[in-house]
Amino acid sequence: MIVNCQNIKAYHGAQLVLEDVTLDIRQGERIGLIGRNGSGKSTLLQLIAGRLRPDAGQLTVRKGTRIGYLTQVPAEFEGRTVYDVLALGHQELLECRLKMAELEKLMSEPGAADGPDRLAGWLEQYAALQEKFEREGGYELDAVIERVADGLRIDRGCYTQAYATLSGGEKTRINLASQLIRKPELLLLDEPTNHLDLHGVEWLEDYLTQYDGACLIVSHDRYFLDRVVTKIVELEDGESQSYFTNYTGYMKEKEERLLQQFADYQEQQKKIKKMTEAIKRLETWGRIGDNEQFFRRAASMQKALDRMEKLKRPVLEARSADFGLTQAERSGRKVVTLEGIGKSYGSRKLLDAVDGALAYGDKVVLIGKNGSGKSTLFKLILGEEAVDEGRFEWGARVDIGYLAQQEYPDAPKKSVLDYFRSEAGLEEGEARRILAKYLFYGPDVFKSVNLLSGGEWTRLRLALLVLRKPNLLLLDEPTNHLDIASREALEEALETFPGTVLAISHDRYFINRLAGRIWELDNGRITVYLGNFDEYQEKRKQRGGSGESGMVQGAGASPAAVKAKPAGPAPAQGKPHGRGKAADRGRERDMLERSIVQAEERLTALDAAMQEPEAGADARTLSERWAEREAVQEELDRLYEQWLAAEEE
Repeated sequence: MIVNCQNIKAYHGAQLVLEDVTLDIRQGERIGLIGRNGSGKSTLLQLIAGRLRPDAGQLTVRKGTRIGYLTQVPAEFEGRTVYDVLALGHQELLECRLKMAELEKLMSEPGAADGPDRLAGWLEQYAALQEKFEREGGYELDAVIERVADGLRIDRGCYTQAYATLSGGEKTRINLASQLIRKPELLLLDEPTNHLDLHGVEWLEDYLTQYDGACLIVSHDRYFLDRVVTKIVELEDGESQSYFTNYTGYMKEKEERLLQQFADYQEQQKKIKKMTEAIKRLETWGRIGDNEQFFRRAASMQKALDRMEKLKRPVLEARSADFGLTQAERSGRKVVTLEGIGKSYGSRKLLDAVDGALAYGDKVVLIGKNGSGKSTLFKLILGEEAVDEGRFEWGARVDIGYLAQQEYPDAPKKSVLDYFRSEAGLEEGEARRILAKYLFYGPDVFKSVNLLSGGEWTRLRLALLVLRKPNLLLLDEPTNHLDIASREALEEALETFPGTVLAISHDRYFINRLAGRIWELDNGRITVYLGNFDEYQEKRKQRGGSGESGMVQGAGASPAAVKAKPAGPAPAQGKPHGRGKAADRGRERDMLERSIVQAEERLTALDAAMQEPEAGADARTLSERWAEREAVQEELDRLYEQWLAAEEE
């Protein structure tokens, strides 16, 4: 056993955060620590790391255990380079290497051999340092650093960069890499996947499943928990409950446990009711008959009732945020079309002839590795930065609502209630009613904004976004920091939202549930995949596991996206050009795509014609156009089926 916690109690100021937490961590265990935002997960990590002391209970950590701790707020290292931070856990080895280099310089200087005693002393020191350096893995250190850095997509070119100049997300990745390179006996990771792209998350999953030490991981990434952990510890109402399974198993076991607890609670309530009624009857009989014996029996039964350990009523369905997404008015059918969008920063071309189209009601998720330009594309759409090439064509009545990945309040010292009222322009009563829907109850509304957890701050920003009722949502990592219940509530709200959604996300559960199409941004171009994350993965496997550079339309791209392709030579399709049947299938797909484009254009023209004022004046003409539209729609549906069948071949 590495860590043992017994009946831990901890306060945050006057607020009781942990009331009765009992858990143990054993060698090699990978434990997922879950719970709602504000349930005390980060507090528990700080207690185990030794940064806080429990107010009651017993916490023991095995003597000599090296602990690695990744916090949500990245640690600061003034005056250090990225490489210094990566190698932070191997400071002795770095000092040893530096001393060896100094000795090598001394021994290579002219005249060093003139003093044989001095040279012998240097050689002896060098031999001792070299033995220590080799014994403790000094010669493999750079290889270990590069392995972890490559897995987390940390560019070797930034090793000499000052750590202080990095963004918050970059610092978090560097800190995570630093802890993994140290290889401590116990890893404490607080939301390690928040600033990783899909490749980084999958690499981390593989790394941790083979990790020799123990891990306690705070995470709300359900895919990640299923793949990595073998035990779940849930914090709820200040207490802990352990489940020896992954996340999916935990969900099943928790449901069964809650149902059993509810049955036990109901049974006990029946017993309490019977005993209470019996006590009343005995007291009544004692008064009527003036019989002390009845009073003694009633008193004895009351003592038995008082000694009974009362069961808490289990909460079968916990409260979750009510996002209630609506729109003030719908936009036109066409929302936005991206035509040849290009953006460069210095000599680096971040976006290169990006094409895409969003129609009303589309649910699209934008993915890509860190630094590929996803957030930049959002800034261009929002008009916060100017494009170097290409243009955006907007539809009618488009109203954008934007949730940034990292955004900080203008007035951090304001209370939640004051901040929300000033931003939303509401009276106190109405503001408190709305905040309650986002799980800000009672004293929570008087908490300073700068004291909110990441999830609470995201919920507050979503409350303001929903209040505006936009019809186009641009969401940059909307599930970051949200607890699982809030993620599920947001997913449900977005599913039923009638407007258009374009979201950047690496949350695979979120993508699976929301996405109708996936845009993958790679090498400055967008590849379109029809379907959710599982279907995207399958298509990538069929294409050899990676998107091809320069590809505009990917496997499973929607027929609507075909219209957005630029004129000129057809882009690569990710498959070698063959002869015979393969070439025939390629020609057949090209013909189908052209037919689909023509049918879509005809359908759009008919819709426009039927909306003209004079069309409604002539019933016969309107009826003929409607019949023609139905025929074109049937033909388009048939072409879609043929196109999808051809793509599957």
